[in-house]
Amino acid sequence: MFEKLLAKAKIARKNAYSPFSKFQVGASILSSNNNYYVGSSIENPSFSQTLCAEASAIAAMVTAGERKIKTILVVGGDDNLCFPCGGCRQKIKEFSYDETKIYVVNGLDQYKIFSIDELLPNAFTFSPKN
Repeated sequence: MFEKLLAKAKIARKNAYSPFSKFQVGASILSSNNNYYVGSSIENPSFSQTLCAEASAIAAMVTAGERKIKTILVVGGDDNLCFPCGGCRQKIKEFSYDETKIYVVNGLDQYKIFSIDELLPNAFTFSPKN
């Protein structure tokens, strides 16, 4: 499963649009229904309009009608582990289970595995009243 997630994320990374930072990121998700979704980073000169790879993959998953991430992998291209930004951590939290695994990977295929609570302790959550 790790190898398949990594291969898909690497393809997405190659398709990233990063003319400003030159830092390409790819992400892949294994959903609770065992489907794969990928995303790549997409930069914009108006930096607030940049789309992270994780957000791109989550958007693809949600667009397909799914709502839960079993595993997500994020890969960058240098020798540093590629961690989700704060905003993406919150997005991952929204669609994760407590047992969701988050792989952070570098360009050398070295990785560490985290839970969302490790990456985002005391996350903002909201439970609507029905």
